[in-house]
Amino acid sequence: MMKTSKLLLAAGLVLASSSAAAFADDDKIVIGGALSMTGIQAPLDTPGFNGAQVAVKYLNDNGGVLGKKIEFINIDGKSDPVTVGNVAVELIDKGAQVIVAPCDFDFGSPASREAQSADIVGISTCASDPLYSSWSLGDKQFTLSMWNTTMGATAADFAVKEKGWKTAYVVTDQFIAYTKSLSKYFVEQFKADGGEILLEDTYTNGDNNFSAQLSRLQALGKKPDVIFVSSYGTDIGVIIRALREVGYDAPVLGGDAYDDPAMHEALGEKFGNDVYFVTHTWMGAGADPEMEKFIGLYKEMFGKDPDTSFVSTGWDTIMMIAQAITAAGTTEGAALAKALEDGHFKLLTGELDYGTAEEGHVPNKAAAVIELKAGKPTFVGWRKPESLPKP
Repeated sequence: MMKTSKLLLAAGLVLASSSAAAFADDDKIVIGGALSMTGIQAPLDTPGFNGAQVAVKYLNDNGGVLGKKIEFINIDGKSDPVTVGNVAVELIDKGAQVIVAPCDFDFGSPASREAQSADIVGISTCASDPLYSSWSLGDKQFTLSMWNTTMGATAADFAVKEKGWKTAYVVTDQFIAYTKSLSKYFVEQFKADGGEILLEDTYTNGDNNFSAQLSRLQALGKKPDVIFVSSYGTDIGVIIRALREVGYDAPVLGGDAYDDPAMHEALGEKFGNDVYFVTHTWMGAGADPEMEKFIGLYKEMFGKDPDTSFVSTGWDTIMMIAQAITAAGTTEGAALAKALEDGHFKLLTGELDYGTAEEGHVPNKAAAVIELKAGKPTFVGWRKPESLPKP
């Protein structure tokens, strides 16, 4: 996997350098990306980059957009917000007409801020904190993902209404806005559904030591029906293993950061059971009628099946941009943003309608629920809460 990422990064950098002079070519539509091929954000952004490559090839093989070829130029954001912002400036200065930002508010928002400053559309592949909105980033900025209001509420409704889990222990990684707001909305909806939070605790990403939290949990004197862990990266597996090793066998719930094959492999057959997470889609039968076609295209390009839904977010971002450009007849920022607001998009990650800029460009969307069984993901189904916490 690392070798593949390095090869893709090298190819992306070569493409960027060789194509710089062609950015302003009237025969091309250039989409600039600041996705992170290295660092903690890479497990989310690299699959999105791969999916975007499949979409670009598919579009160009079928006539392009408005009679023009699509060119997607990505420069590694290196999981560093400053670098992401600088990359966006570089791409815009060279003529990128749309910006694709990383899959997170903290890491991705600098790219969208630069896009807004340049009066062009920016779209994150899958940032889910409601801060990724037109309210905070500007009227030409969007995210493909559902917000954490939907992700957290879906998890809570699944726990209480479907599974009958009435008590919960909640752990919130203090790492970024995503991890903090996901827990916030889960707790709010869980309580609204009639559930009881036995204990809310915190964790610091990178600690790799969960003993203090375990002591506080054991001091409760009772076990929760469900454990909600909002964390990021490899720390998710560390926390789940720590809980299981001392006898906490309650189901574990989480968000889309769990959609990581490396984490599933680390948990393995022993620890990768009764783990549920809310994510963007299911990479298999039953998710979407077009999924089989996409998997075939992906396998043709990369020689293997996709193993995380973050791949589909890259495809969907490019395909949605293409649909919006076609509807607008231009890449001009205001017109393209209006086409995104007015459009109804049928995507691998579900149907999507955006709210207006005044409504934050809220992404009205369903969510997929996945269960780990013996370390292998299985599809539970699509879910869309009837009510949501206020963002």
